[in-house]
Amino acid sequence: MKFVSSREIRVNPRPVFESLAEENEVVVTSRGKPVALLVGVSGDDLEETVRLVRRAKAQAAVSRMRRGAARRGLDKLGQEEVEAEIKAARSERSKR
Repeated sequence: MKFVSSREIRVNPRPVFESLAEENEVVVTSRGKPVALLVGVSGDDLEETVRLVRRAKAQAAVSRMRRGAARRGLDKLGQEEVEAEIKAARSERSKR
């Protein structure tokens, strides 16, 4: 996986886009921190690639939520306790 700064893309983007053919993924950094992922695609697989990236992001979000729930002990709640939490959250939201 190749890493490039956002400045490199701004100043000379051609090598970055050419490297997508070889690397298939390029991580874009800003001030040394990753901010974006460029993924090489062709016109034939664009929609499928977008769908797969969205699915992967959603699965990662669910995994983060599950880990957070486990850290707080919420993974051991029973169905009634879960429903009570949902009801309380909805009630709080409706007050806003």
